[in-house]
Amino acid sequence: MSLTKIFQGFLFLLFAGLSFFVYLEQTSLLSEKAHSRLTLYQNGFTAERVLPPHGSELLAELGKQNKFQFFQYIHSTDSSYNLTEGELISSSAHPLAVLFPIELSDTRSFDEGRLQVKLYKADLQEKVIGNFQHALIALITTYLLLAISFSLLMFRFKRAIRYSANYINGLSNHSFTAFEPSKLSSEFKPISLALEASKVKLKANLDKAEEESDKLTKIAYQDPVTGLPTRAVFTQKLESFSALSKEQIGLMAIIKATELAQINDNLGRTAGDDYLAEIANCIRKSISEFPDSECFRISTADFAVFIPGLILKDGIPFLESLKSLFDEYQQSLSTESVAHVGLVPYQHDSEPVKLLTLADTAVSIAQTLGPNCFHMQDKFNGDEIYGDTRWKDAIDDLIKRQALKFYQQPIHPCRTEVLVYKELLTRFYNSEGKFLPTTTVIAMAERHGMILELDKLIIIKTMMMLINNPNMDGAYGINISASSIMQDSFVAWIKDQLGKKRHIAARLVFELNESGMQTNLSASHKFVRVLHSVGARVSVEHFGMGFTSFKFFKEVRPDYIKLDGSYTDGIAQDTNNKFFIKMIVDIARRLGIRVIATSVERQEEKLILERMHIDGLQGYYISQPQAALTSD
Repeated sequence: MSLTKIFQGFLFLLFAGLSFFVYLEQTSLLSEKAHSRLTLYQNGFTAERVLPPHGSELLAELGKQNKFQFFQYIHSTDSSYNLTEGELISSSAHPLAVLFPIELSDTRSFDEGRLQVKLYKADLQEKVIGNFQHALIALITTYLLLAISFSLLMFRFKRAIRYSANYINGLSNHSFTAFEPSKLSSEFKPISLALEASKVKLKANLDKAEEESDKLTKIAYQDPVTGLPTRAVFTQKLESFSALSKEQIGLMAIIKATELAQINDNLGRTAGDDYLAEIANCIRKSISEFPDSECFRISTADFAVFIPGLILKDGIPFLESLKSLFDEYQQSLSTESVAHVGLVPYQHDSEPVKLLTLADTAVSIAQTLGPNCFHMQDKFNGDEIYGDTRWKDAIDDLIKRQALKFYQQPIHPCRTEVLVYKELLTRFYNSEGKFLPTTTVIAMAERHGMILELDKLIIIKTMMMLINNPNMDGAYGINISASSIMQDSFVAWIKDQLGKKRHIAARLVFELNESGMQTNLSASHKFVRVLHSVGARVSVEHFGMGFTSFKFFKEVRPDYIKLDGSYTDGIAQDTNNKFFIKMIVDIARRLGIRVIATSVERQEEKLILERMHIDGLQGYYISQPQAALTSD
């Protein structure tokens, strides 16, 4: 927040506080005067004083010392003595009168009758309101003068700062224009002198900066997470093949960190960086016996290794060593796998694009073989999309075999009255019973237009599991692709399936990714309405990562929203995350939407989120995924 906003806010709060103090003072003064007037009236009724029995006479007698808003005398036996004058309820036309409420009433009984009066109060209110108005005018005038004066002062400062910033930008571009000291006079004189000195020193240090640029370039080409050379260096390596001698051969391996997205989602970005760093360490260990080998990080989740002087079969020890290291690391990581490796040969005339395509094909095939598997690919076998074709066959096979298993991870309710659910995590396995990377399976299914059948399989298997296992109580959440709900045929199918088994539908919560739903809010709203019509519910996961997140409250109206795990990570230090979560919780609660925090990995995060009135918590600190019962 800028200094201007802070000062203006402080100034506003200060004068608001002073206004409130004046209000309290005038309220107290009004109360004292009202009490004095009422006491004076009440003290007039002494034992020695004889009051006339007739109402008009009594009013004349008491009116000598008092002025009445309302006067009512009721005689015990003779109604002709009764008298009622004035207004029982009176209101001032002044808009500030509501701030100074006052009531001066007295009721007493005599032997001859009963007297009820309300003393005149308008003069007291008018005086207090007048005092308060004068004080407010003085305070507001002072406030405006200070605010305007400060704004003018800040305008002068900002103008000087802009000039300084522009001059500094010019210096950074080696533009040494003439300096204008008049624009930085008075308080800015030290800055003026410093800029002049900087200009002189910068010119003198240009040669030194050029010498250091080579060192900085080397640092820029090193990945900060793994310490490996980046893609730019890898590209230069590929381009250098054309300069190799004809007898030069070797192997290139592509290692894909297939669990990065899942680890980032479940454990946070820091855990994802640790995961990548450990993969880099495994690669370094596996190539330690090949002194001329080189390793690179070429994308977010991809690594590349060059081992010169080897033919394809000579790379088997490297692959087996790397797989062994990945298997060992997986035991502590608790994921489906660590990474997959594709190995291909290269020679002096290898074209970079074809070599990378061949390596990508090998990695795709390795992913279909099971956790941490590798595949060696010598050539394309006449099909340049063999990797994709392999995935299409693998997905078609697992759909036919209904080869999936469920793991369940509960959501912890933060209050007893909050109803949450257990999330079912789908895991796919190949014909050999080895698990396939879930994110890759989903991505490939969407690429090949098979996601509808895959989502239908997940839904059918979930419903059968709940039907065949009555001991599984409560609600269960299942993940389906947002692209499926955009298809009218799929929406009609799911309505038909759930409509036939409403008692099961009432226990299902369909989880969809926020970014996918945002592509078509109308279709997303229609899907939510259809599910609600059959008793099912909807949860939006990874909420808060899109630019139009709040439209869900108005247009989609899900039953649950699951905050993206990035809002949990570092919440103890990140006030922006806290503000966003508080705002989400406040709006969602008004609309009856439950808010669930994900990726809760530490007790500190759990306690902070509970204090923020989150409805539910999910993460490895709450509970790790466990195998669920399956139905065949």
